[in-house]
Amino acid sequence: MAGTITALKAQSRDKERVNVYLDGKFAFGLALIHALWLKVGQNLSDADIETLQAADTLEKAQQRALNLISYRPRSEKEVRLRLKRAGVDEPGILTVIQKLKDAGLLNDEAFSQQWVESRVRANPRGKRMIRWELKQKGVGDTEIASALEGVDDHQTAYVAASRRWSRLATLEPRERKRKLMDFLARNGFDYDVISSVVNQLIEEHSAADSDSDETTGTDEAFED
Repeated sequence: MAGTITALKAQSRDKERVNVYLDGKFAFGLALIHALWLKVGQNLSDADIETLQAADTLEKAQQRALNLISYRPRSEKEVRLRLKRAGVDEPGILTVIQKLKDAGLLNDEAFSQQWVESRVRANPRGKRMIRWELKQKGVGDTEIASALEGVDDHQTAYVAASRRWSRLATLEPRERKRKLMDFLARNGFDYDVISSVVNQLIEEHSAADSDSDETTGTDEAFED
């Protein structure tokens, strides 16, 4: 494939890539960042081309990883598996992951913290389930323990159950209690926490209903 560069043309579908022509014929595509060092009339040996293509393969792998983490934070295992699925070899995967780590874009400790905060805030789940989720994503025990250190299962379950309560308001008390307990169990809370939180909510709402009834009765007395 060795030859002389006769043209360097930006690709129509991706302006960040360049088509390299050798001796009047298309030879290969290349990321713009690597093509900047080339010029028309330059001779490329087979070794030169191999080096350029290896660098391009690595560049594409890095861009793929950057696109992946742009949607949401990812664990190292997630990035590794996605690159492997895309056909990137092990040396390339190691290089890309190290670059992302050096740039502060891939950090399992930070990922774990963000995952826990998101779960507790937007979709409350018990520490047991969150721990399992993080383990599935390849996060180590130390990082998981650190991320879960400040999580209070009782408070998290209380928030989750309070949000759910209004959806079950029309049910009979026994059915409402059962569904609420099932809901918390599905979200990874332990039985002791579930029982405590559900009973607390029932007592709070019973007290609120009693206060409401008393207020209504007082108003009627004044009206008479």
